[in-house]
Amino acid sequence: MESNREKRGFASDNNAGIHPDIFKELIAVNTGHVIGYGSDIYTERALDIFKEQLGASTETFFVFTGTAANVLSLSGIARSWNSVITAFTAHLEQDECGAPEKFTGCKVLTVDTPDGKINTELLERHIYGFDFEHHSQPKVISVTQPTEMGTVYTASEIRKIADFAHDRGMLLHMDGARLANAAVSLNLPFKEFTTDAGVDVLSFGGTKNGMMFGEAICFLKPGLSSDFKYIRKQGMQLASKMRFISAQYIAYFRDDLWKNCATHSNAMAKILAQKLQQFSEIKITQPVQSNGVFVIMTSEVAEKMRNSYFFYPWNEKTSEYRLMTSWDTTEADIEDFIFLLKKG
Repeated sequence: MESNREKRGFASDNNAGIHPDIFKELIAVNTGHVIGYGSDIYTERALDIFKEQLGASTETFFVFTGTAANVLSLSGIARSWNSVITAFTAHLEQDECGAPEKFTGCKVLTVDTPDGKINTELLERHIYGFDFEHHSQPKVISVTQPTEMGTVYTASEIRKIADFAHDRGMLLHMDGARLANAAVSLNLPFKEFTTDAGVDVLSFGGTKNGMMFGEAICFLKPGLSSDFKYIRKQGMQLASKMRFISAQYIAYFRDDLWKNCATHSNAMAKILAQKLQQFSEIKITQPVQSNGVFVIMTSEVAEKMRNSYFFYPWNEKTSEYRLMTSWDTTEADIEDFIFLLKKG
């Protein structure tokens, strides 16, 4: 029996290891010397791949972390007198330790949403005060795809928010930490629900879907990123050995590895949800559209299960918990989890 430390759990897709094909790519590029700071053949190839995936105008910059991707992308398009509007559940509000406010100087405004998805009706409450110097100027709307609740925006929903932003001189940012899971759920190429749907700036993640580290900031419209190389450097995110981020993305896109990993994690979440439905005392609170399952269970049951399979509480007041599947989750993991639940 695996120890709890080694056992695959349902806490986070961040807890999963690195896909073997990603590891092989890192080893393959770990030979000889190449010019640092992105002036290497691997980074050039990775940047071309992002143009192929998102459009010829795409300008991509690699950084180390998802927080950096979100915060620096906003730093590139907003000023300290601006405000950024996002969902109350978004990472920008809940999980960046105040980094957006510290590094951009912007005011982060939130809207409450039961399923993690914002819409134009919810946004209206913050759309005022334009050109009034006493008021923080609304500049960016940020959506998460999939949301922190595991729900997925359709391409048309994103287009509606983008049009709403652009009609008011604002920009649309997308936090795509789990973008591959959304693409699989929608059965669409990335470009169709990002660039073609009106997204201006995209944080494109891979760490949660089989990569070791590294994220991409993608400016999808010409002219948005003219000074960004300086922002990345000041933000301490310019990697000297950038080939080890770039190479991971080369492997990630080769033979649709990203798709295979995300398809598997999404499928595991659906299987987990289906098996949980046999327990009348457990309630699934959100549609399972990506690789997250949100459930209400008693704290007593949750604590007993967390001794064997660690996972996080989502809302302690309502006894809601988040169960995440990963690229390496197996049906055996799920069967054992269900077996322990039945044991009570």
